[in-house]
Formats: sequence, C-alpha cells, structure tokens
Amino acid sequence: MARAILLGKPYPQGATWDGSGVNFALYSENATAVELCLFSSLDDKNPEVIRLPEQTSFVWHCYLPGVQAGQLYAYRVYGLYEPSKGLRFNPAKLLIDPYAVAICGAVNWKAPIFPYQIGAAEEDLKPDKRDSAWGMPKCIVGNPHFDWEGDRPLKIPLSDSVIYEVHVKGFSFRKPDVPPELRGTYAGLASEASIRHFKSLGVTAVELMPIHDFLDDKHLVDRGLKNYWGYNTTNFFSPAARYSASGDSGSQVAEFKSAVKTLHRHGLEVILDVVYNHTSEGNHLGPMLSFRGVDNLTYYRVTADNPRFYMDYTGTGNTLNVRHPQVLRLIMDSLRYWATEMHVDGFRFDLAAALARELHDVDRLSAFFDVIYQDPILSQLKLIAEPWDVGEGGYQVGKFPVLWAEWNGKYRDTVRRYWKGDAGQLSDLAHRLMGSSDLYQHDGRRPFASINFVTAHDGFTLNDLVSYNEKHNEANGEDNRDGANDNYSWNMSVEGATDDPKINAMRERQKRNFLATLFLSQGVPMLSGGMEISRTQNGNNNAYCQDNEISWLDWNLTECKQAFLEFTSNLIKFRLDHPNFHRRKFFQDRSIRHPEDADVLWLRPDGKQMADEEWDQGWQRCLGVFLNGRTLGDVNLSAQPVTDDDFLLLLNCYYEPVDFSIPELESDRKWEFVIDTRNTAFEKSGKSVRAGESITLLERSLVLLRASNGR
Repeated sequence: MARAILLGKPYPQGATWDGSGVNFALYSENATAVELCLFSSLDDKNPEVIRLPEQTSFVWHCYLPGVQAGQLYAYRVYGLYEPSKGLRFNPAKLLIDPYAVAICGAVNWKAPIFPYQIGAAEEDLKPDKRDSAWGMPKCIVGNPHFDWEGDRPLKIPLSDSVIYEVHVKGFSFRKPDVPPELRGTYAGLASEASIRHFKSLGVTAVELMPIHDFLDDKHLVDRGLKNYWGYNTTNFFSPAARYSASGDSGSQVAEFKSAVKTLHRHGLEVILDVVYNHTSEGNHLGPMLSFRGVDNLTYYRVTADNPRFYMDYTGTGNTLNVRHPQVLRLIMDSLRYWATEMHVDGFRFDLAAALARELHDVDRLSAFFDVIYQDPILSQLKLIAEPWDVGEGGYQVGKFPVLWAEWNGKYRDTVRRYWKGDAGQLSDLAHRLMGSSDLYQHDGRRPFASINFVTAHDGFTLNDLVSYNEKHNEANGEDNRDGANDNYSWNMSVEGATDDPKINAMRERQKRNFLATLFLSQGVPMLSGGMEISRTQNGNNNAYCQDNEISWLDWNLTECKQAFLEFTSNLIKFRLDHPNFHRRKFFQDRSIRHPEDADVLWLRPDGKQMADEEWDQGWQRCLGVFLNGRTLGDVNLSAQPVTDDDFLLLLNCYYEPVDFSIPELESDRKWEFVIDTRNTAFEKSGKSVRAGESITLLERSLVLLRASNGR
C-alpha cells in the first residue's frame, strides 16, 4: 500500500508531530531537490525514501499521516557541487536536520562522511559519491508532551545570583553518593546528592558547559581522546545523548527536562553555555554532517573573493552566517525552544563577538542584538556574552548593549595580577572591585553586567593557578604547545604537590585571597566547578580533550579541601546576606563634606584617603576600601530603603606584612573581624579594633572588618 504524502506546511521547520502524523520542513535556498529518508533502525540499510513534493519560500516540506514520534529520519539534498562557487551539495551524504530535537547514534569517522575524494589531486573539488548513511547518526521525531507540574521560571535577579559553571559529566561521574547508573548524566546532575552540594554551597544557578549535540574531532579520536568540553556543536536543538542515563532513543529530551524541573524545585536556575558562532563541520576540508550539505552558502560565511573558503573568526575553521535571515531565524528558534520547551533560565554565548559581525567589524547594532532585544521571551532571560572572538577587533569587553552581561576578562586579569604582586594595579583593581563602572556605567548597564571570575573551564583551576609556574598539557598530545600561558607565575620554588608546610600555607592563603576578592566585589561572581574543593588538573590548563580523571571532579576530600569548601560556602552565604556586596547601582561619585557619608572611600595604610596622584604609583601594593551600608538605597526594589553594616576591606599583595591604621570616621565605632585569610574560618571570637588603632596585614592577605548599623 502506497504511503499518503501530503504537501504539508513550511512552518515550523523540523519534524513536527501532531498526534496524527508528522510535518517535515527543511530550508535550502540553492537545492534542486530534497529527499526524506525514514529508517526503521539505526543500522537500517534500506530506508523508505520520499522526495519532498513542495517548496515554499525556499523551505521544502511534506506531511506524512501515520508517522509517529520516535521515527528515525534524515535527509539527502541535491544540487550543484561547485566548491569554487560555494556550492557543495552531495546527495550521497546523509544529513542531520538542523532542527532535529533529538539524535540517535554517533558519527563514525571510518565512514565516507567527507563530501570530496580524500587524496585527490584537486583536494576538495572532486565529489565523493559513496553513501555515508552507515556512519551517520539519525534524527528522531520528538514527542513534545511532558508534565512540568506547574514549573515556572525562578527569575532570580542577576544582582542576587551566584553562578556555578559545571560540566554535566565531570561533576558527578566520580561522586560516590550519586547512584552509579546516574553518574555523569543529566539525572545525576539533578540527583539528591548533587542538589545537596549545590544548596549547601549556596549557588543560585548552574551554568552547564555545552550540552547541544556535539562531535568528537577526528584528530582527537585518532589519538584516543574526546572533545570533553563540547564546544563543537553539530545540532542546536538536540541535548547530547552522551549525558543521558536513559539512552539515545529520544528519552534524553525528557531526562533533561526532568533535571531542569528538579533543579528549579530546589531554587536553582539553569543557564546553558551555547555555541552559535560555528559548527563541527570545520573548514573546507571538513566532513559533511548537516549544514554544509543542506545549503553551504546559507549557513556559513565564505570569503568574498573565493567562496570555496570560509571566514574564520572562531579558530575552528568556519563561522556561522548570522547575517542571513534563515540563520538568524535558526538561532532564535533554537533559543526560544530551549527557553519555552526546555525551561532554561538563560544563556552564556561562546565567542559572542562573532555573532555580532555584520560585514567584518563587530557591530553592537547588529541584527542579532536587535532581534533579541525585541523578543518578549528572550529579552527577559539571563543573557551572558563571552565578549570576544579570535578575529581582528574581536575583544569587546564592556561594549555589548543593554540587557547583556559579560564575562569580565579584565576582572580576571586584574585580580590575578594584583595577587601576583604586580606593580601599578591599584587603580584598575578599584574599578574591578566596584563592578567595573568604567566598562558598564556609560551605556545604562548596572554592576551586574559584570560576570566576575578568577578561573573558568579554560585555563588553570584555582588550585593549579597557585601551584604551577608553567602549563603542563603533555597529555593532550600536542607537545605542550596548546593552551595560553596564564601569566600568573610568582616564581614558586616547587610546582605541583608538595609536603612543604610553608609553601602549602601560602598556596591556601592565596586561594582564599582570590575567593574572598571574588565574593566581596560588586558584580556577579562565577565559580568554576570544583573550585570549592580545590580541584586540580595537575597543571593542564587546556583540558578540552581530557574525558578522564584529569577533568572529572575528585570527591575524596582531605581535611584541607573540606576546610576550603566550608570557607567557600561561608563566603557565599555572607555575600548574599549583605546587600552592600551586591548593589544594584554603581557607587555614587559625589563631593561630600563628611567622609562617613560617602558610598565608598579608598584608603592608604595610614588610614588616610588616597590622593589622585597616588593611584598609579608602582610602589603601592596595599589598599583599604570603606563600604557605607547606610547609602544603599532601594537595592531590592522594595518600598523601603535598605541598609546594611559598614565594612572595611583591606588588601595586601606585598611580600611583607603591612601595618594598617583604622580610619577615624566615627571614633567610638567598634570594627569586628569577619575574614582574615591567614585563617580558614570566619572570625567568631568577637575580636575587634577601634579607630586610630593599627592591625598587621600578613604578607599576601586580605582582612574584612564590620561595624554594625543595627541590622
């Protein structure tokens, strides 16, 4: 009996099941024909082939009655193979639907997945006509039905957020109190043991490293490695099945939804690290998996003088063509899908500057920003940019428009240089401590536009930052040439683990210095997963390909690691309890008659205010900051102004102790010790000092003092 084939509709794109059948729709502007292949199993060698009968506004479509959710499918797209003109159609290559919501199977690099004849004299100019279907994953028709049980967005203000950057597998794969069958999965991330850690730590959001379906690069597979980080996207709608405890038959979608629902139930938001700047198909010599074969000229930016080659602002071989309306639509459809169907709370955009390139330069008025700004759903989410790419003029820290927060690379660099002991850092440090007003105040943004971090997935862990002079990436198989030099070295006499108590004490104090600085700064703090338990990668600062013990969190906590975990959780709780450290507005720069009425005062070790000419004097290494808790204003959007305690933050990055005089703001006030990074615990002894008295700051240490305002 012949199958009924109806014309269907061009929208929505993808495979849409309505309970009675499926509408298939695929955009290809330059194709001459499109075939839909229906597979009975992943290794089905004789799929049912249906030529799509209709094209509307470059969308090829049909409706198949009786097809059910769970059906496996893929495409073959016909057209010219003329790479010199940017046309690379090859119907011998099976293609993943760019709008597929789930994917079954994995790419087999031994299959003929390259569209050209490898080794031919003309390189990529001669097409390969071998069928790639046996080595390609298949798409799955999704079932949209899921019981969210009333789940709603938490809408935690960004100013009150503490973000925890985490790898889904690495977090729980070695966690002994997570059930073995759930370790390293979405379900494991939302397990009782994982949530107990998040809640006791005090974070408000988990930022998941890429979970869009991604590819393990051939050069890694050939060396027995994997793309662990996942910044190599193949599809922007499908959650990676490698993180699913329930397999890759489509249930990975429901498992991810269940994880989000559970995390929300416990007050934790979910932010996705998304990679819309490039795909896993690489440069002109890369494989044909999806976009390249569907319509190369639509989806990728090619060079104007020779469209055989790609513009590469990402360092990966290609750049997505966000200037094209279809590609912009694809990205927006993907973002809305994850927001509305998967209930995520925000996005961190990898190499976001690449998305804003109209012709060549990064343009803050680009269509990408405009479309998000007017979107009633996306504009209300947490939008975080990695504000750079690898192209010319790509470093755009402080230049993204309103609604956007940014990974503040200048914060990271300044704080590292200061605690290293570099000269001339005080002026820049002051800006970073106060929310980087020099970067964000001029364009209508607030302190929470600054996502502050000291370490992230890329680079040394915090423990390694204070333990290694040089990177040690030998396990990556690139002769230690990969990965940037983190520019932190403070001439440690011993690298890595040591039994020397003096060296270990200095390292632990430096870790507390970094952490205390992070959580006592205005802006939004971000922890790199495992920082709180002193995670080490043994000096590897580019562990993107290490899906093993180098990257996985080690939950075997020594007494020292447990103490650092407690210090971290105490810091987070203290920050969230005191609005003085997460103000919604920048400190006011105003002329005042009485210093005690200032929002903030900058102090020298003698207790006097810093003079303008002293900020850039290289010998200055010690700084005091007075934070007035009585000038907060309406920080929580409440009807009544909010007040807090007053604080004195004292920092000494010098290699010798420094005596610091308590300023005479109000002579009868008592300043209680809260934090002294020479110790692992918060002060509970009631130890205090008064105005005019002096305290000794240990070399490379931080002290926080508090004067109560009757809270």
